[in-house]
Amino acid sequence: MTRTFHAGRRFDTPTDEIAAALADVSIPTLLLSLVHLTGDPRFIREFSQAGLFLNEVQGFMSDDDKARARAAALPVIADYRDRGCPPLAPLPPDLVKEMLDWAACESVDDANLPLVLEELDLEGVDPRRPAALDPARAQAFRVIVIGCGEAGILAGIRLAQAGIAFEIIEKNAGPGGTWWENTYPGARVDVANHLYCYSFEPSNHWEHFFAEQPELAAYFGAVMDRHGLRPHVRWNTEVLGAHWDDDSATWRVQVRTPDGMQTLTADAVITAVGQLNRPALPDLPGRDTFAGPAFHSARWDHTVDLTGKRVALIGAGASGFQIAPAIAERVAHLEVFQRTAQWMFPNPMYHERVPAGVRWAMENLPYYARWYRFLLLWPGADKGLDAARVDPGYADQGHAVSEVNALARMMFTDWITTQVGDDEDLLARVLPDYPATGKRTLQDNGSWLATLKRANVTLRRTPLQRVVPEGVVTVDGVIHDADVLVYATGFHATDLLMPMTVTGRGGADLHDEWGRRPFAYLGITVPKFPNFFMMYGPGTHLAHGGSLIMHSELQMRYINACLAHLIDTGARSMEPLAEPTGEWHRRTQERITATVWAHPAIEHSYFKNADGEIHTVSPWRLCEYRAALADPDFTQFRVDADGTA
Repeated sequence: MTRTFHAGRRFDTPTDEIAAALADVSIPTLLLSLVHLTGDPRFIREFSQAGLFLNEVQGFMSDDDKARARAAALPVIADYRDRGCPPLAPLPPDLVKEMLDWAACESVDDANLPLVLEELDLEGVDPRRPAALDPARAQAFRVIVIGCGEAGILAGIRLAQAGIAFEIIEKNAGPGGTWWENTYPGARVDVANHLYCYSFEPSNHWEHFFAEQPELAAYFGAVMDRHGLRPHVRWNTEVLGAHWDDDSATWRVQVRTPDGMQTLTADAVITAVGQLNRPALPDLPGRDTFAGPAFHSARWDHTVDLTGKRVALIGAGASGFQIAPAIAERVAHLEVFQRTAQWMFPNPMYHERVPAGVRWAMENLPYYARWYRFLLLWPGADKGLDAARVDPGYADQGHAVSEVNALARMMFTDWITTQVGDDEDLLARVLPDYPATGKRTLQDNGSWLATLKRANVTLRRTPLQRVVPEGVVTVDGVIHDADVLVYATGFHATDLLMPMTVTGRGGADLHDEWGRRPFAYLGITVPKFPNFFMMYGPGTHLAHGGSLIMHSELQMRYINACLAHLIDTGARSMEPLAEPTGEWHRRTQERITATVWAHPAIEHSYFKNADGEIHTVSPWRLCEYRAALADPDFTQFRVDADGTA
């Protein structure tokens, strides 16, 4: 993986090969790169996009305009090559703003400008990188990071850059979190990879636009190695609990290692454990009586050969949606048991490989990769939130919650019905009856419905009653024989930080404090739990755009600032005050209950807890959340300098 942000990398690609590469590239992104190469805005002023849509990176430009753009680009790129690929002068801010507006096909508002400029990072300064702290003080302060997925790796990188002593505790044998654990057939990311990567660690060599699990695991492992994190990690070690000792102002962290139990001590704890890492199995009588292999999708048993087998796939959410097309061709029969039909978002690029020309442009054309990242970010930055907001004045709330939501439903319905054709029975089973985007909307390039139309695949919507040795029984009493059971039944997403026990000041138990309603100030800190910071905490799951990696970067910058405050001032501890914490939770709930995700028609959703409430999902615009985290307000914290409040 080569990190290329800017001009200066020399290439000697022959002109005919450059021309071949340009046949593959995103033309809007190419034109933006040409402005950098020449300083001439004519490349965006003489061309226009017809619109910008998620995962559509050609701007709906006509073939004639795309050919004209390639013809204009070729001599400019060849000249740049022939001049030795010299460094390029920075563009003036007003021209960058014009480029942003052109790329977005709308004005990028002032609220979003700081966020998108950080993501672009045209100066190559990694604006979210923490400043190095006083070495003696920083090394005397010890941090334990729980988890070595994307957030834990990021935490380690940023702590190292600040000079803070740290150790990462990981229950698995390697890095990547969900991308280490979920090795099922078809496992891949559903955020475009050139966005789903650290802003300061882009990869120009993704094999797919939406990478498969092995490639993602390799990326996170490579980033770890590049930043020298492995010596800081305890593998195969699970955190069971953490206890705050007020006398010493330290956390005592209980871990289970291959050699037994240990207690570690730290001045601060950062949890980076994710919300989708504890598999949930259905509460079906007789589950342990099945005679054949049975396993959860996140614990895939690769010793089981599915070839020629009868497979019962229980669950057809995000994981089942990927598994079924990946195994259908080799099994004798696949029976899919789906509780609720899923809305699908059309994405023709979902299984596509990245063409060689795009990789060449990412590697060699100045700023191409950065602007391509923007084209992926902007149409997903809060556009989903627009469709999720409830308009109380919209007449038919059972059909849709707003005019925008109704348009989304119309588009998704057309995508589904076009593929199903005249099979009305299948259409009745796959077309959802609740408002669009109310649950996780799945990426689809046609593979799911094509799989369901195969002769050896059956979709069942009849609820399951129990498991028997020969298979599963539905509530109508029918036995469905199977050789293998696969549970694609999701995770305990609303049970945050389970099964750890976290005990704070005065013996406060975190899960008792939360009950079924987890909360945290800005989703990161909780009263009574000093020096305890969460990444991907309550109210920070993204269901409307952006990427969790970007959220993690914003959260870790905030955590770094808090740690710097503790270290620089010599304070013993800090925790948020109850009033701002309660106010943040109140405002979050006020927002979340006014979204389609909280719609009463949606009975089964991993967003909702047992009471039908949502306390894990963020209702905030990406720029709003960034602004809230930009500068910690330490007046909202109890900061203990000498052991007294």
